[in-house]
Amino acid sequence: MTGTPAVLSISSSSCRSHPLFSSGCFGAVTRRFGSVGKRTLLPRAMSGETLAPAATAAVQEQDGNRVGSVKQQLSSLFEASLRATFPELNIEPMVAACTAKFGDYQCNNAMGIWSKLKGASSEFKNPKSIGQGIISNLPPSEMIESTSVAGPGFVNIGLSSTWMAQSIQNMLSNGIGTWAPLLPASRVLVDFSSPNIAKEMHVGHLRSTIIGDTLARMLEFSNAEVFRRNHVGDWGTQFGMLIQHLFETFPNWEDIGEQAIGDLQEFYKASKKRFDEDDLFKERAQEAVVRLQSGEEKYRDAWKRICEISRREFDLVYERLGVHLEVKGESFYNPYIPEVLKELSRKGLIEESEGARVIFLEGQQIPLIVVKRDGGYNYASTDLAALWYRLNEEKADWMIYVTDVGQSLHFTMVFSAAKRAGWLPDSSIQAFPKTSHVGFGLVLGSDGKRFRTRSSEVVRLVELLDEAKNRSKAELLKRLEESGKLAEWTDEELEKTAEAIGYGAVKYADLKNNRLTNYTFSFDQMLNDKGNTAVYLLYAHARICSIIRKSGKEIDDLKKTGRIVLGHADERILGLHLIRFAEIVEEACTNLLPNVLCEYLYDLSDKFSRFYASCQVVGSPEETSRLLLCEATAVVMRKCFHLLGIQPVYKI
Repeated sequence: MTGTPAVLSISSSSCRSHPLFSSGCFGAVTRRFGSVGKRTLLPRAMSGETLAPAATAAVQEQDGNRVGSVKQQLSSLFEASLRATFPELNIEPMVAACTAKFGDYQCNNAMGIWSKLKGASSEFKNPKSIGQGIISNLPPSEMIESTSVAGPGFVNIGLSSTWMAQSIQNMLSNGIGTWAPLLPASRVLVDFSSPNIAKEMHVGHLRSTIIGDTLARMLEFSNAEVFRRNHVGDWGTQFGMLIQHLFETFPNWEDIGEQAIGDLQEFYKASKKRFDEDDLFKERAQEAVVRLQSGEEKYRDAWKRICEISRREFDLVYERLGVHLEVKGESFYNPYIPEVLKELSRKGLIEESEGARVIFLEGQQIPLIVVKRDGGYNYASTDLAALWYRLNEEKADWMIYVTDVGQSLHFTMVFSAAKRAGWLPDSSIQAFPKTSHVGFGLVLGSDGKRFRTRSSEVVRLVELLDEAKNRSKAELLKRLEESGKLAEWTDEELEKTAEAIGYGAVKYADLKNNRLTNYTFSFDQMLNDKGNTAVYLLYAHARICSIIRKSGKEIDDLKKTGRIVLGHADERILGLHLIRFAEIVEEACTNLLPNVLCEYLYDLSDKFSRFYASCQVVGSPEETSRLLLCEATAVVMRKCFHLLGIQPVYKI
């Protein structure tokens, strides 16, 4: 990789605080979509679901040379065959990737078709004959090298190695963007991170922030227009407490400036202590809330100052994590609440119950409270106003909320109320617009309890990142001293590499787990250079770059003059895994599971290791082809890192 940077390439908890796979193959059913009026009707997001061929074609018209995943391209071919073979049936192709034993892909429609034809007069006598009929009507394609029928009609598909090699070569020439999947949603809003103003970000915010960022990155790569929303807690009773404490402690706070507040965390603790222990102060704080919400200038100015200081502290954390967000906090939606509640009342959804105003929902034992007994608004009223705004003003197709699993019931009820109001369609009839709650489990300590410091304080996110970087740097220095290479590194290279590895290790240790599960936070495990860790994967990428550099060849020249040939079995295994990248991103987006991409990345590293062990690269007759395979692997790894928010390392 001649001419690459020496070290790095920077690729382009409580969170929201509310309470409240077939026959050796994996993959899914495809579905059709059409349009009604201005809003497109699109397929339901089911496990492993892909775009239907008709949907693929529609999106292709808008996206030029993007042709969709291999699975989507095969689905188009099999849809044509199914229409020709069974013109009287409305059948969508069921195409899935397979293990090597069964071929590369498989079409699994035969059994379903047989259940419809059984007993009727037909030329097909069993599922196997249906499979043979499907094969006989497949349009000719350079993609497919072989087909066969196995068992009760499973159509096994062997891809052409020549076509696979050309697909990889095209990606190298035209960019990894040509492998972006085709997704049905065009405007997606991801609501994530969402810390509370005046409280420091802690380890509880880590999961929402990095899971949400990864989902946003994958959706952006898939050419969706993504709104990255930070629904910060910047409104409510706690501000009366903070403002009143500010006024009483520093009467001339406007002249003193930010020094009056100082350490925002300590300021919050001091005001909270007074609020809990001094009833007279509590009354004054509650009055301050009323004056703030009525728009009194002095109180609004103090509120703005506190929010500004807090957001700057948040931004320092986001900068270190490489996360970009647009703040639209609770206060932004507050003016919309009255009209939204009026609309819900006009539609007969809101009822009086025990002094509060509520929405009763089918299947729920308790109602959704939208106005408290004292007439105040709550999280439900704010979230309903936010949902209305996102649907009507921002025209979002898909709204994704990333919070801990403890808030699942709250969002289930909010979404159900929106459906009752007619804001969201019946998903069995129309898939978009839609909402999804992306829940996640807890971060645990070695004792199996919620991760905290020895003094039982929540772990500050800044301190956690500092320690990850420091540990990473210590291990890097040790490695370089032992190898005698320390003199080859500048201080800047050491700092940037330590950050990339340290922060990447923290992110990957979280993202590689199914988000619904709890996971144990361990620096020792996440900074291990063996096994499924970011450290191992970053070093694997650096080794691939080293192979290319040491060849002395200009990889850009090889892209223009060389040709990839997948002649060896391990070359073909690696090539097949590479071309599946688009459908992996598609699956991770559809099911909102970043761990799917992590698993793919780890498997890619493993398959490259096998290829490199069995196929000599530098100095072999196949050197050019194999160097291009090395480069393709590095390109895909870098895109995986980018989607996971991890900076790749080029030098170890």
